[in-house]
Parts: sequence; C-alpha cells; structure tokens
Amino acid sequence: MELRDRVIVVTGGGSGIGAAMCRRFAVEAPTAIVVVDINGDAAASVADDVREAAPGTEVTSRAIDVADEAQVGAMIAEVFLHHGRLDLFCANAGIGTGMGVEAPDPAWEQIWHVNVMAHVYAARALLPAWLEAGEGHLLITASAAGLLTNLGDAPYSATKHAAVGLAEWLSVTYGDRGLHVACLCPQGVRTPLLFGDSDSPTDGALAADVVKAQRILEPEEVADTVVEGLADERFLILPHPEVADYERARATDRDRWLGAMRRLQAKLLGR
Repeated sequence: MELRDRVIVVTGGGSGIGAAMCRRFAVEAPTAIVVVDINGDAAASVADDVREAAPGTEVTSRAIDVADEAQVGAMIAEVFLHHGRLDLFCANAGIGTGMGVEAPDPAWEQIWHVNVMAHVYAARALLPAWLEAGEGHLLITASAAGLLTNLGDAPYSATKHAAVGLAEWLSVTYGDRGLHVACLCPQGVRTPLLFGDSDSPTDGALAADVVKAQRILEPEEVADTVVEGLADERFLILPHPEVADYERARATDRDRWLGAMRRLQAKLLGR
C-alpha cells in the first residue's frame, strides 16, 4: 500500500506509536490524516504538529472512546461523508493492566472492549463500504504478547491474543474481496503504556521488569517499520524481528518454551 493521496485514521493517535505513525504517514503526502484519541487535547496537539510539518495534508483530530461502538461508527461515517472514502484505518488504541487473573471484572471488561471490541466495532463500520469498493486497509496494533505472552499481565496477554486471532480471521474471510489486513506486533516500545511519564518502566510490576530485559524501540522506529510493512502488504509487521524466532520456538516445542518462560519469570522475581 502506498500512502500518497490516501485518507487515513489512526486511533490512539495522541501519544506513543499512534502519534509516531501520524507523523511518519504525513511524510508520504496522504490526502488526510484523522488523529483519534480518548484524550482530545493530546489528539489536537499531535494534529497541530503534523499539520505544521505537512501543510499539503488535511489533518484533523477527534476525541472518542474506541470502546463505544456508537462513537466509532459515527466517526467513521463522518470521514466517509467528508472525504468520500477511508483508505487506511489504524486500530491502534490499547491499554494494559499489570494484573493477573485476580484483576476485577471491570478491569477485564474494560481491556476487552478497548483491545478487542474496538477492532470489531471498526470492522463492522468499515466492511460494507470497503467490500462494495473492493478495497480497504486495516492495521490492527496487537503486540508480541499476542504471539507469545506477557508475564505479569493476564488481561493484556489474553486480549492481544484475541486481537491477533481477529486480524487473522478478517484476512482469511475477506482477503479475497479486497480487504488488506496487517497486524502490528512489537515488543518493548518507549510509550506511555509501558513507561508512563518517566524514562524508566513503572517499578514493582513484573510486566515492567520484562520490558527492562528486552530491546526497547522508539515509537518512530516502529512507525518506519509500519510504513515498510504496509508497502510490502505484509500481514505480520514485526518491529522486533527476533519475535519471529520466539514464535517459531514456541510453535516447535511448546513445553520447552513454557519452561523457558517460567525460568525467566523466576529470574525476574528473584526466585
């Protein structure tokens, strides 16, 4: 997929990977970028930066909760109404919990709606127009946790596996009808999701300790990989190429891989 002259929506665009994608996409001279975030001020700030850097691109922002189907549907309908099309939808918004199975039901429900159902809501709203046109591009930001697992965060691991599964299902079901699906699965990235407002991961959480033990990428590096992956029309976009080796080891000998993960967990917990 070439991004020139395209109409693009990025959710979770107010910070982290989403903001970096908005800025990187602008370099490719798209027709329009819509920066979407639950934090309207953050989305507007990123939109201002992108607009200044790419005056030839129409850049707008929207404050919506992607866990609300009505808001997602209305936003997508507005983009189609204004531009006559929507070429690339980046379903990038996501959250974590840092908790295990003891996480209360409201936490499980919230992360399920943000990390999984938001993608379902987007697909429901996008598919009719895309299937009629015979073309559409959907990028779902999952995580390496969706291919492997994430120590210390059961809700995050479960929902990211579901996001990968949904992306695969959409590709299998609609790929022959013009739907191009890409699934972004990075490991550690320097974003507010993992680092908050500081320069190091939040102390005291196993999930954060796992991040400390791996290679950390900047959001801009991830955005570069996304552009390359979209250009190649790859389904799986891996900013950390080593994730492919980890997934291969997991599939080849699941028991051995689980044992290695238990040993890593014990080491990080000081056992």
